Amino acid sequence: MIDRRAFLRLPTGVALAGAAWSVAIEPNFFLEVTRYRVTPKAWPADLTLRIAIITDLHACEPWMPPARIRRIAEVTNALSPDCVALLGDYSAGTHLVTGPVRPDQWAEALSVLKAPLGVHAVLGNHDWWHGPLASDPPDEAEGARRALTQMGARVYENDALRLEKNGRPFWILGLADQLADYHARVGWAGRDDLDATLARVTDDAPAILLAHEPFIFSRVSKRVALTLCGHTHGGQVNLPLLGPVVAELRFRTNRIYGHFVQDDRHLVISGGLGESILPMRFMRPPEIVEVTVTAEGAA
Repeated sequence: MIDRRAFLRLPTGVALAGAAWSVAIEPNFFLEVTRYRVTPKAWPADLTLRIAIITDLHACEPWMPPARIRRIAEVTNALSPDCVALLGDYSAGTHLVTGPVRPDQWAEALSVLKAPLGVHAVLGNHDWWHGPLASDPPDEAEGARRALTQMGARVYENDALRLEKNGRPFWILGLADQLADYHARVGWAGRDDLDATLARVTDDAPAILLAHEPFIFSRVSKRVALTLCGHTHGGQVNLPLLGPVVAELRFRTNRIYGHFVQDDRHLVISGGLGESILPMRFMRPPEIVEVTVTAEGAA
């Protein structure tokens, strides 16, 4: 039999164990590869794309040092993707750090990424809001933009690029950040321009949209077969029963994590790799996402 005092101590012990796990273990010693198979109805039967997603690194010491970023890049290479999508928030997302990881450092760690159809990147809100650390002044995302370009990634800000695989064309579209600026009278405003981005598509080849935040999905037309996003960290801390509710209230959307389909428009939201606000993860370990885009019924 357990006595009353021991019983009352149980919740405290469980809470302390959960906190230790979520700060020390899950975010730092786990790295999952999460795979999705996406089959848009209009996707060409002879085109199969494998896309690896790295997002929300939030590079900083001690939580996301260059050595860990290099390891993430190496695991990504081992997937042999056709292309790699970097979906933003390279800068630290928490004040609880011991030091910065500068853009040239995280970019050098990512520079080993290899894919026959290239590395394609967009910027995130933290890249706009501040420098390498959350306490640093903003630089109009120039540090992240320059580092990505120097490492060989193509940076998209309301832009599009036509690519081919085995003679089959498709488009990569990249949106500028949707929360880049804050205005006292109107709140958060973005640099994104979905209409201008779509206007750069000049034929009927299928299109894939890269966007840091998933909020844009409600405005994405059927012209875009697949939208790839990060930002939410999949909730980051997912307490039993309460986790999804808290995340939905925070982000004001029920699209927090995973694969969604609406009117034959597909959305994949990665849980990301780093942390923001607090350096902890619970029931949402860091992940690289692999998305295979293919026609229905394809082998």
